[in-house]
Amino acid sequence: MQNNRIAISIWIAIFMVVFIWSGIGPKDRMTWMLEVAPAVLGFIALVITYKRFPLTPMLYILILIHSIILIVGGHYTYAEVPLFDDMKQWFGWERNNYDKLGHFVQGFIPAMIARELMIRLNVFNSAKWRTFFIISFSLGFSAFYELIEWWVALLSEQAAEAFLGTQGYVWDTQSDMWWCLLGAIIALLTLSKWHDKQLEKLK
Repeated sequence: MQNNRIAISIWIAIFMVVFIWSGIGPKDRMTWMLEVAPAVLGFIALVITYKRFPLTPMLYILILIHSIILIVGGHYTYAEVPLFDDMKQWFGWERNNYDKLGHFVQGFIPAMIARELMIRLNVFNSAKWRTFFIISFSLGFSAFYELIEWWVALLSEQAAEAFLGTQGYVWDTQSDMWWCLLGAIIALLTLSKWHDKQLEKLK
């Protein structure tokens, strides 16, 4: 119990430090609000459900990582994260690829969230159907996010370019969904056995 409290405190401290830092002088305030909103909503959901439906330690760590990626992207905008500007020069990229990391994680981590919920709620009897659903869910989640980006672009021309982060790449939307799909598949291939061991401890 004491270890759990320490872990929770560390989780919250890391989230809040990154969140507060991100909100100090972001590149574009509207883009910052749009990018960090999912992380904040996720944080609220975790607080509300912690006692009634605690998740595996793996999932809490993954959600924190995803939140940090969102929050950092909100501070700089996804097209201007400094480390990935440096990597652009190191590897000869034509664009800042931080957004591709974001979309890879957008598949990787929601896939594991979906997997935990599907297993614990006993939604599927077949592992194959569960896997099919998780990958479909991840792609659907990615597609919905692309729709949100489109709606933002229609409603706010000022924030659209920074939020979309296309950087002139004509296949940006399709590429984003590919990275999400790849992330979901890799998550299931690499983490499922470890995840199963943690799920056993929750029973």
